[in-house]
Amino acid sequence: MPKIIIDGREIECRPGIPVLQAALEAGFDIPHYCYHPGLKIVASCRLCLMEMKMPHPKTQEPVWAPKLVPSCQTPVKDGLEVRFNSDAVRQNQKHVMEYYLLNHPLDCPVCDKAGECYLQDYTEQFGPAASRMVEEKTKNPKKDIGPHTLLYQDRCVLCSRCVRFTEEISGTGELTVVNRGNRGEIDVFPGRPLDNPLQGNVVDLCPVGALLDKDFLFKQRVWLLRSTKSVSPADSRGATIWIDHNDGRIHRIRPRFNEKVNEWWISDEARFGWKYVHAENRLRAPSGRGRGPADPARPLAGRVPLAWEAVPARVRVILGEAAARGGGAGVAAVLSPMMSCEEAWLLASLVRGMAPAATLVPGFVPVVGQDQTFPKGFVIKAEKCPNLRGIETILAHVGGPQATWNEFLGRAAEGAFDAAYVVGGYPDASWVTPAVAAALARIDGCILHDLFPSAAAATAELLLPAASWAEREGTFMNCDGLVQAFERAIPPLEGVKADGQVLHELGGRPGLFRAEAVRAEAAAAVPALGAVFVPRDLPPHAH
Repeated sequence: MPKIIIDGREIECRPGIPVLQAALEAGFDIPHYCYHPGLKIVASCRLCLMEMKMPHPKTQEPVWAPKLVPSCQTPVKDGLEVRFNSDAVRQNQKHVMEYYLLNHPLDCPVCDKAGECYLQDYTEQFGPAASRMVEEKTKNPKKDIGPHTLLYQDRCVLCSRCVRFTEEISGTGELTVVNRGNRGEIDVFPGRPLDNPLQGNVVDLCPVGALLDKDFLFKQRVWLLRSTKSVSPADSRGATIWIDHNDGRIHRIRPRFNEKVNEWWISDEARFGWKYVHAENRLRAPSGRGRGPADPARPLAGRVPLAWEAVPARVRVILGEAAARGGGAGVAAVLSPMMSCEEAWLLASLVRGMAPAATLVPGFVPVVGQDQTFPKGFVIKAEKCPNLRGIETILAHVGGPQATWNEFLGRAAEGAFDAAYVVGGYPDASWVTPAVAAALARIDGCILHDLFPSAAAATAELLLPAASWAEREGTFMNCDGLVQAFERAIPPLEGVKADGQVLHELGGRPGLFRAEAVRAEAAAAVPALGAVFVPRDLPPHAH
């Protein structure tokens, strides 16, 4: 790996990267706007200029070149020596920052980007202490450029990151720079709003408060938010994300760099698909089947509330009685691909331990359309669940009788099962079609563990409220077999227990559920489950 010298300090860096990226990864705080490692380099902002040693034209001895050079356009080379800590570089930074602030409005108190704005940070660190501007500032109108995005043009620094994103990454090209000089501005082409499956990334890319998310607008100050590392359940690719939350509520989802999966980007499905977590109609307490007839139109009507303390005994009675008949062949467990690997391991172990002849089933796999592949390789998978491969891996190890989802439904409709533990956990109740509800209604001892009321909830012997992925911890195995961990961001709703804790108690395990401990147990039998991939952490402003 090449070694270069920055401000007298030798650093080892990855080959082929620009000096700017090497400096950022080494912990140097180098101001920049236009540079982004996932986009083409245009070197237009002129903030990252540096001094560099070059061979003297006569003596060939290395000397400091008389002109500054852009560090974003200069690739690393073994033995290269550069410096940012010099009077010439500092003077350039001050002049450039003064230029960017000439027409910038002083609206930080009402700007959503305040607290994570490059312009704020760089002004404090590298900019001039006062402005010499006496003329009236140029004012540009706010623009509604798409269904999710607003453009505050008077805050724009024309870094062109958003334009390059729509050209290079999404391949849709809705954005462009119109006019020239001090009249230049970002705009959409007539009749082509910013509306593609990756468009939300332009808000993350914007280094200032020019591009804003309508959903997040004026909702929270960013310094009040806590950020939790997670994995998106939107599809089987398993994009890594940040969940930004406060006071037990999610306020936004942002991409988290992952060199093996999503790099710097996420789809709009991953960005906006969390709203169901705070849906008003989520299940909030366990219940048992009442004496009256079930009413599919009012799934919870007539059901008998249960205390969580009574659930383990009730489950063991339901499964135990069915297991005692016919060697347990009348018992089934449906492992939803929305479960974590740890939860699936606990459920499979519980059911196999009680009924060795039980049938284990990978749950319903939602598929929407076809895979979408974008110009530089970003993929949105049609398979809309995060952990099908993890479920399949666990079932392959556990062995014994198994069935596909459709086979299970067919046998259930014929009355083949006396009891079944069925896990849902999907973002809505659409997975419970009339055929699914009719099949589960034939299982007298159906235990349904789900997020929302449904026709199946009306007939279930035992209905348990589930927690969303943001309220749990564990791992998902993506479509390529990569195991990635996610952390709990917010507590479960009042009256709801995390799924792992429920299964932990059902198995008679003492103490609290900890995903790491269960993962170690599972990995002892299935090593693939313990090979958790951790994406590379990037310093601030290095992405």
